[in-house]
Amino acid sequence: MSQGYLNMVLHAHLPFVRHPEYRDSFEEKWLYEAITETYIPLILVYQELIEKKIHFRITMSITPPLMEMLADDMLQKRYVQHIERLIELSEKEKVRTRNDPGFYPLALMYERKFRLSREVFVDRYHMNLLTAFKEIQSLGYLEIMTCCATHGFLPLMEPHKEAIRAQLHIAVNNYRKHMGASPRGIWLAECGYYPGHDEILKELGIRFFFVDSHGILLARPRPKYALYSPVLCPSGVAAFARDPESSRQVWSSIEGYPGDFDYREFYRDAGYDLPLDYIAPYIHESGIRVNTGVKYYRITGPTDQKEPYNEEAAIGKTRSHARHFVNSRTEQSSSLSELMGRPPIITCPYDAELYGHWWYEGPEFLKAVFYETAAQNYPIEPITPIGFLERHPDNPCATPSLSSWGHKGYCEYWLEECNDWIYRHLHKAAERMTELANAFKRCNEPLKVRALNQAARELLLAQSSDWAFIIKTGTCVEYAEKRTKEHVLFFTRLYDEIKKGAVTLPFLEALEKKNNIFREIDYRIYASRPEEIQPH
Repeated sequence: MSQGYLNMVLHAHLPFVRHPEYRDSFEEKWLYEAITETYIPLILVYQELIEKKIHFRITMSITPPLMEMLADDMLQKRYVQHIERLIELSEKEKVRTRNDPGFYPLALMYERKFRLSREVFVDRYHMNLLTAFKEIQSLGYLEIMTCCATHGFLPLMEPHKEAIRAQLHIAVNNYRKHMGASPRGIWLAECGYYPGHDEILKELGIRFFFVDSHGILLARPRPKYALYSPVLCPSGVAAFARDPESSRQVWSSIEGYPGDFDYREFYRDAGYDLPLDYIAPYIHESGIRVNTGVKYYRITGPTDQKEPYNEEAAIGKTRSHARHFVNSRTEQSSSLSELMGRPPIITCPYDAELYGHWWYEGPEFLKAVFYETAAQNYPIEPITPIGFLERHPDNPCATPSLSSWGHKGYCEYWLEECNDWIYRHLHKAAERMTELANAFKRCNEPLKVRALNQAARELLLAQSSDWAFIIKTGTCVEYAEKRTKEHVLFFTRLYDEIKKGAVTLPFLEALEKKNNIFREIDYRIYASRPEEIQPH
């Protein structure tokens, strides 16, 4: 038996940013950057570990909006155009930097990276990376979770149980569509838990979810093993808590590994550094400068005078940081196991996009962590929540407290004076969606059914926690406000037209083309008594 267990968890999520109405969308680049810098590097790390027969287990959510975008034909084709432009830029950079010993090796690095990204995306997986994740899961190394349908923050939907149930049922149905199986775990958006929501998870066959540390420390009754064992909710669904010590070593801007001076500087990009006439074909078509992903400098220190990035030195740092991380978890588990009388599980959840996008070397660090834990002298074993529950089915029973992993730990980040205006509209729309589902539960008019399903999509998209989060952070506020208002307005117009029996076909078709998330959706899930509606 292992002395302790390491539960590494990645939460992969982006809001639904599909914009067919634009040829060049700022927000779609969020997806393209994540594919190149996070999702493909993670796939390559997992595959190397499998090929080298390194024992590893990792849990990863891929949220429904992200699955929908990764499987979307238009976005797949646009990503190929995006990566081919970057290949072209890297070829030009090889010529421009050929006499610069500091930058030329980096131009070669980016060309190699971009060409590999295209090969993986196009040649290996025929433009659908979900195929890769699904294959790795089938081998038993990766546990893929779902999330709330549009990353809706469930605690602030509490007045409308139908909306909560819909977020969860639609997520499970969508997972089945893309993964061909039912999810066993879920990442509740923003780790937002409200007591009793686990009952819906049980209905859906979900066996585990995650909360922040205070969700368990303030549970009732207080669990015997604190953060280092899951608790079983009254429903029997297990809740795992985030370990603050391991989080701090990665997330902290002061103590965290990503701030090491040898790592790549995120905030210096060729899209801003190079002359406009040279870089223009690789930034936004309007001429507005954006990140290209070509970054030549290392963090260096608290100075504007940055030094060239050294890939070899940075990779060396990932190995030393991984060794420190695993040693710390080993010492932690040794102390805990003596106190507990059983092996602890240390849960380490992170945004997936930290690994590769924000922290360029993050995937290499993750790979090095598993190489370290595979070494025979480490008594700590990587495990998934399901693996732990199968080995240790007897766990304390408790009800976690209301909690999230946001600032101050509750709902403040998503409900604050800058963004509180959205909720009167979201609550009213949720109330009206249930009204529609009850009134037309047995509707068999094709046009009206299409309008009802699109109304559900617009509500779901308006409920995305990303919009309130962006408004609070002060980044892309205009876009987040626009998305919230547009979806509410689209919903309201559909509601009025459905009620009047006068659905405008061109308007409906335009929405179906633009906001085409969840084509399998059934609006009846919003009915007050949807007992006869089973997930399909």
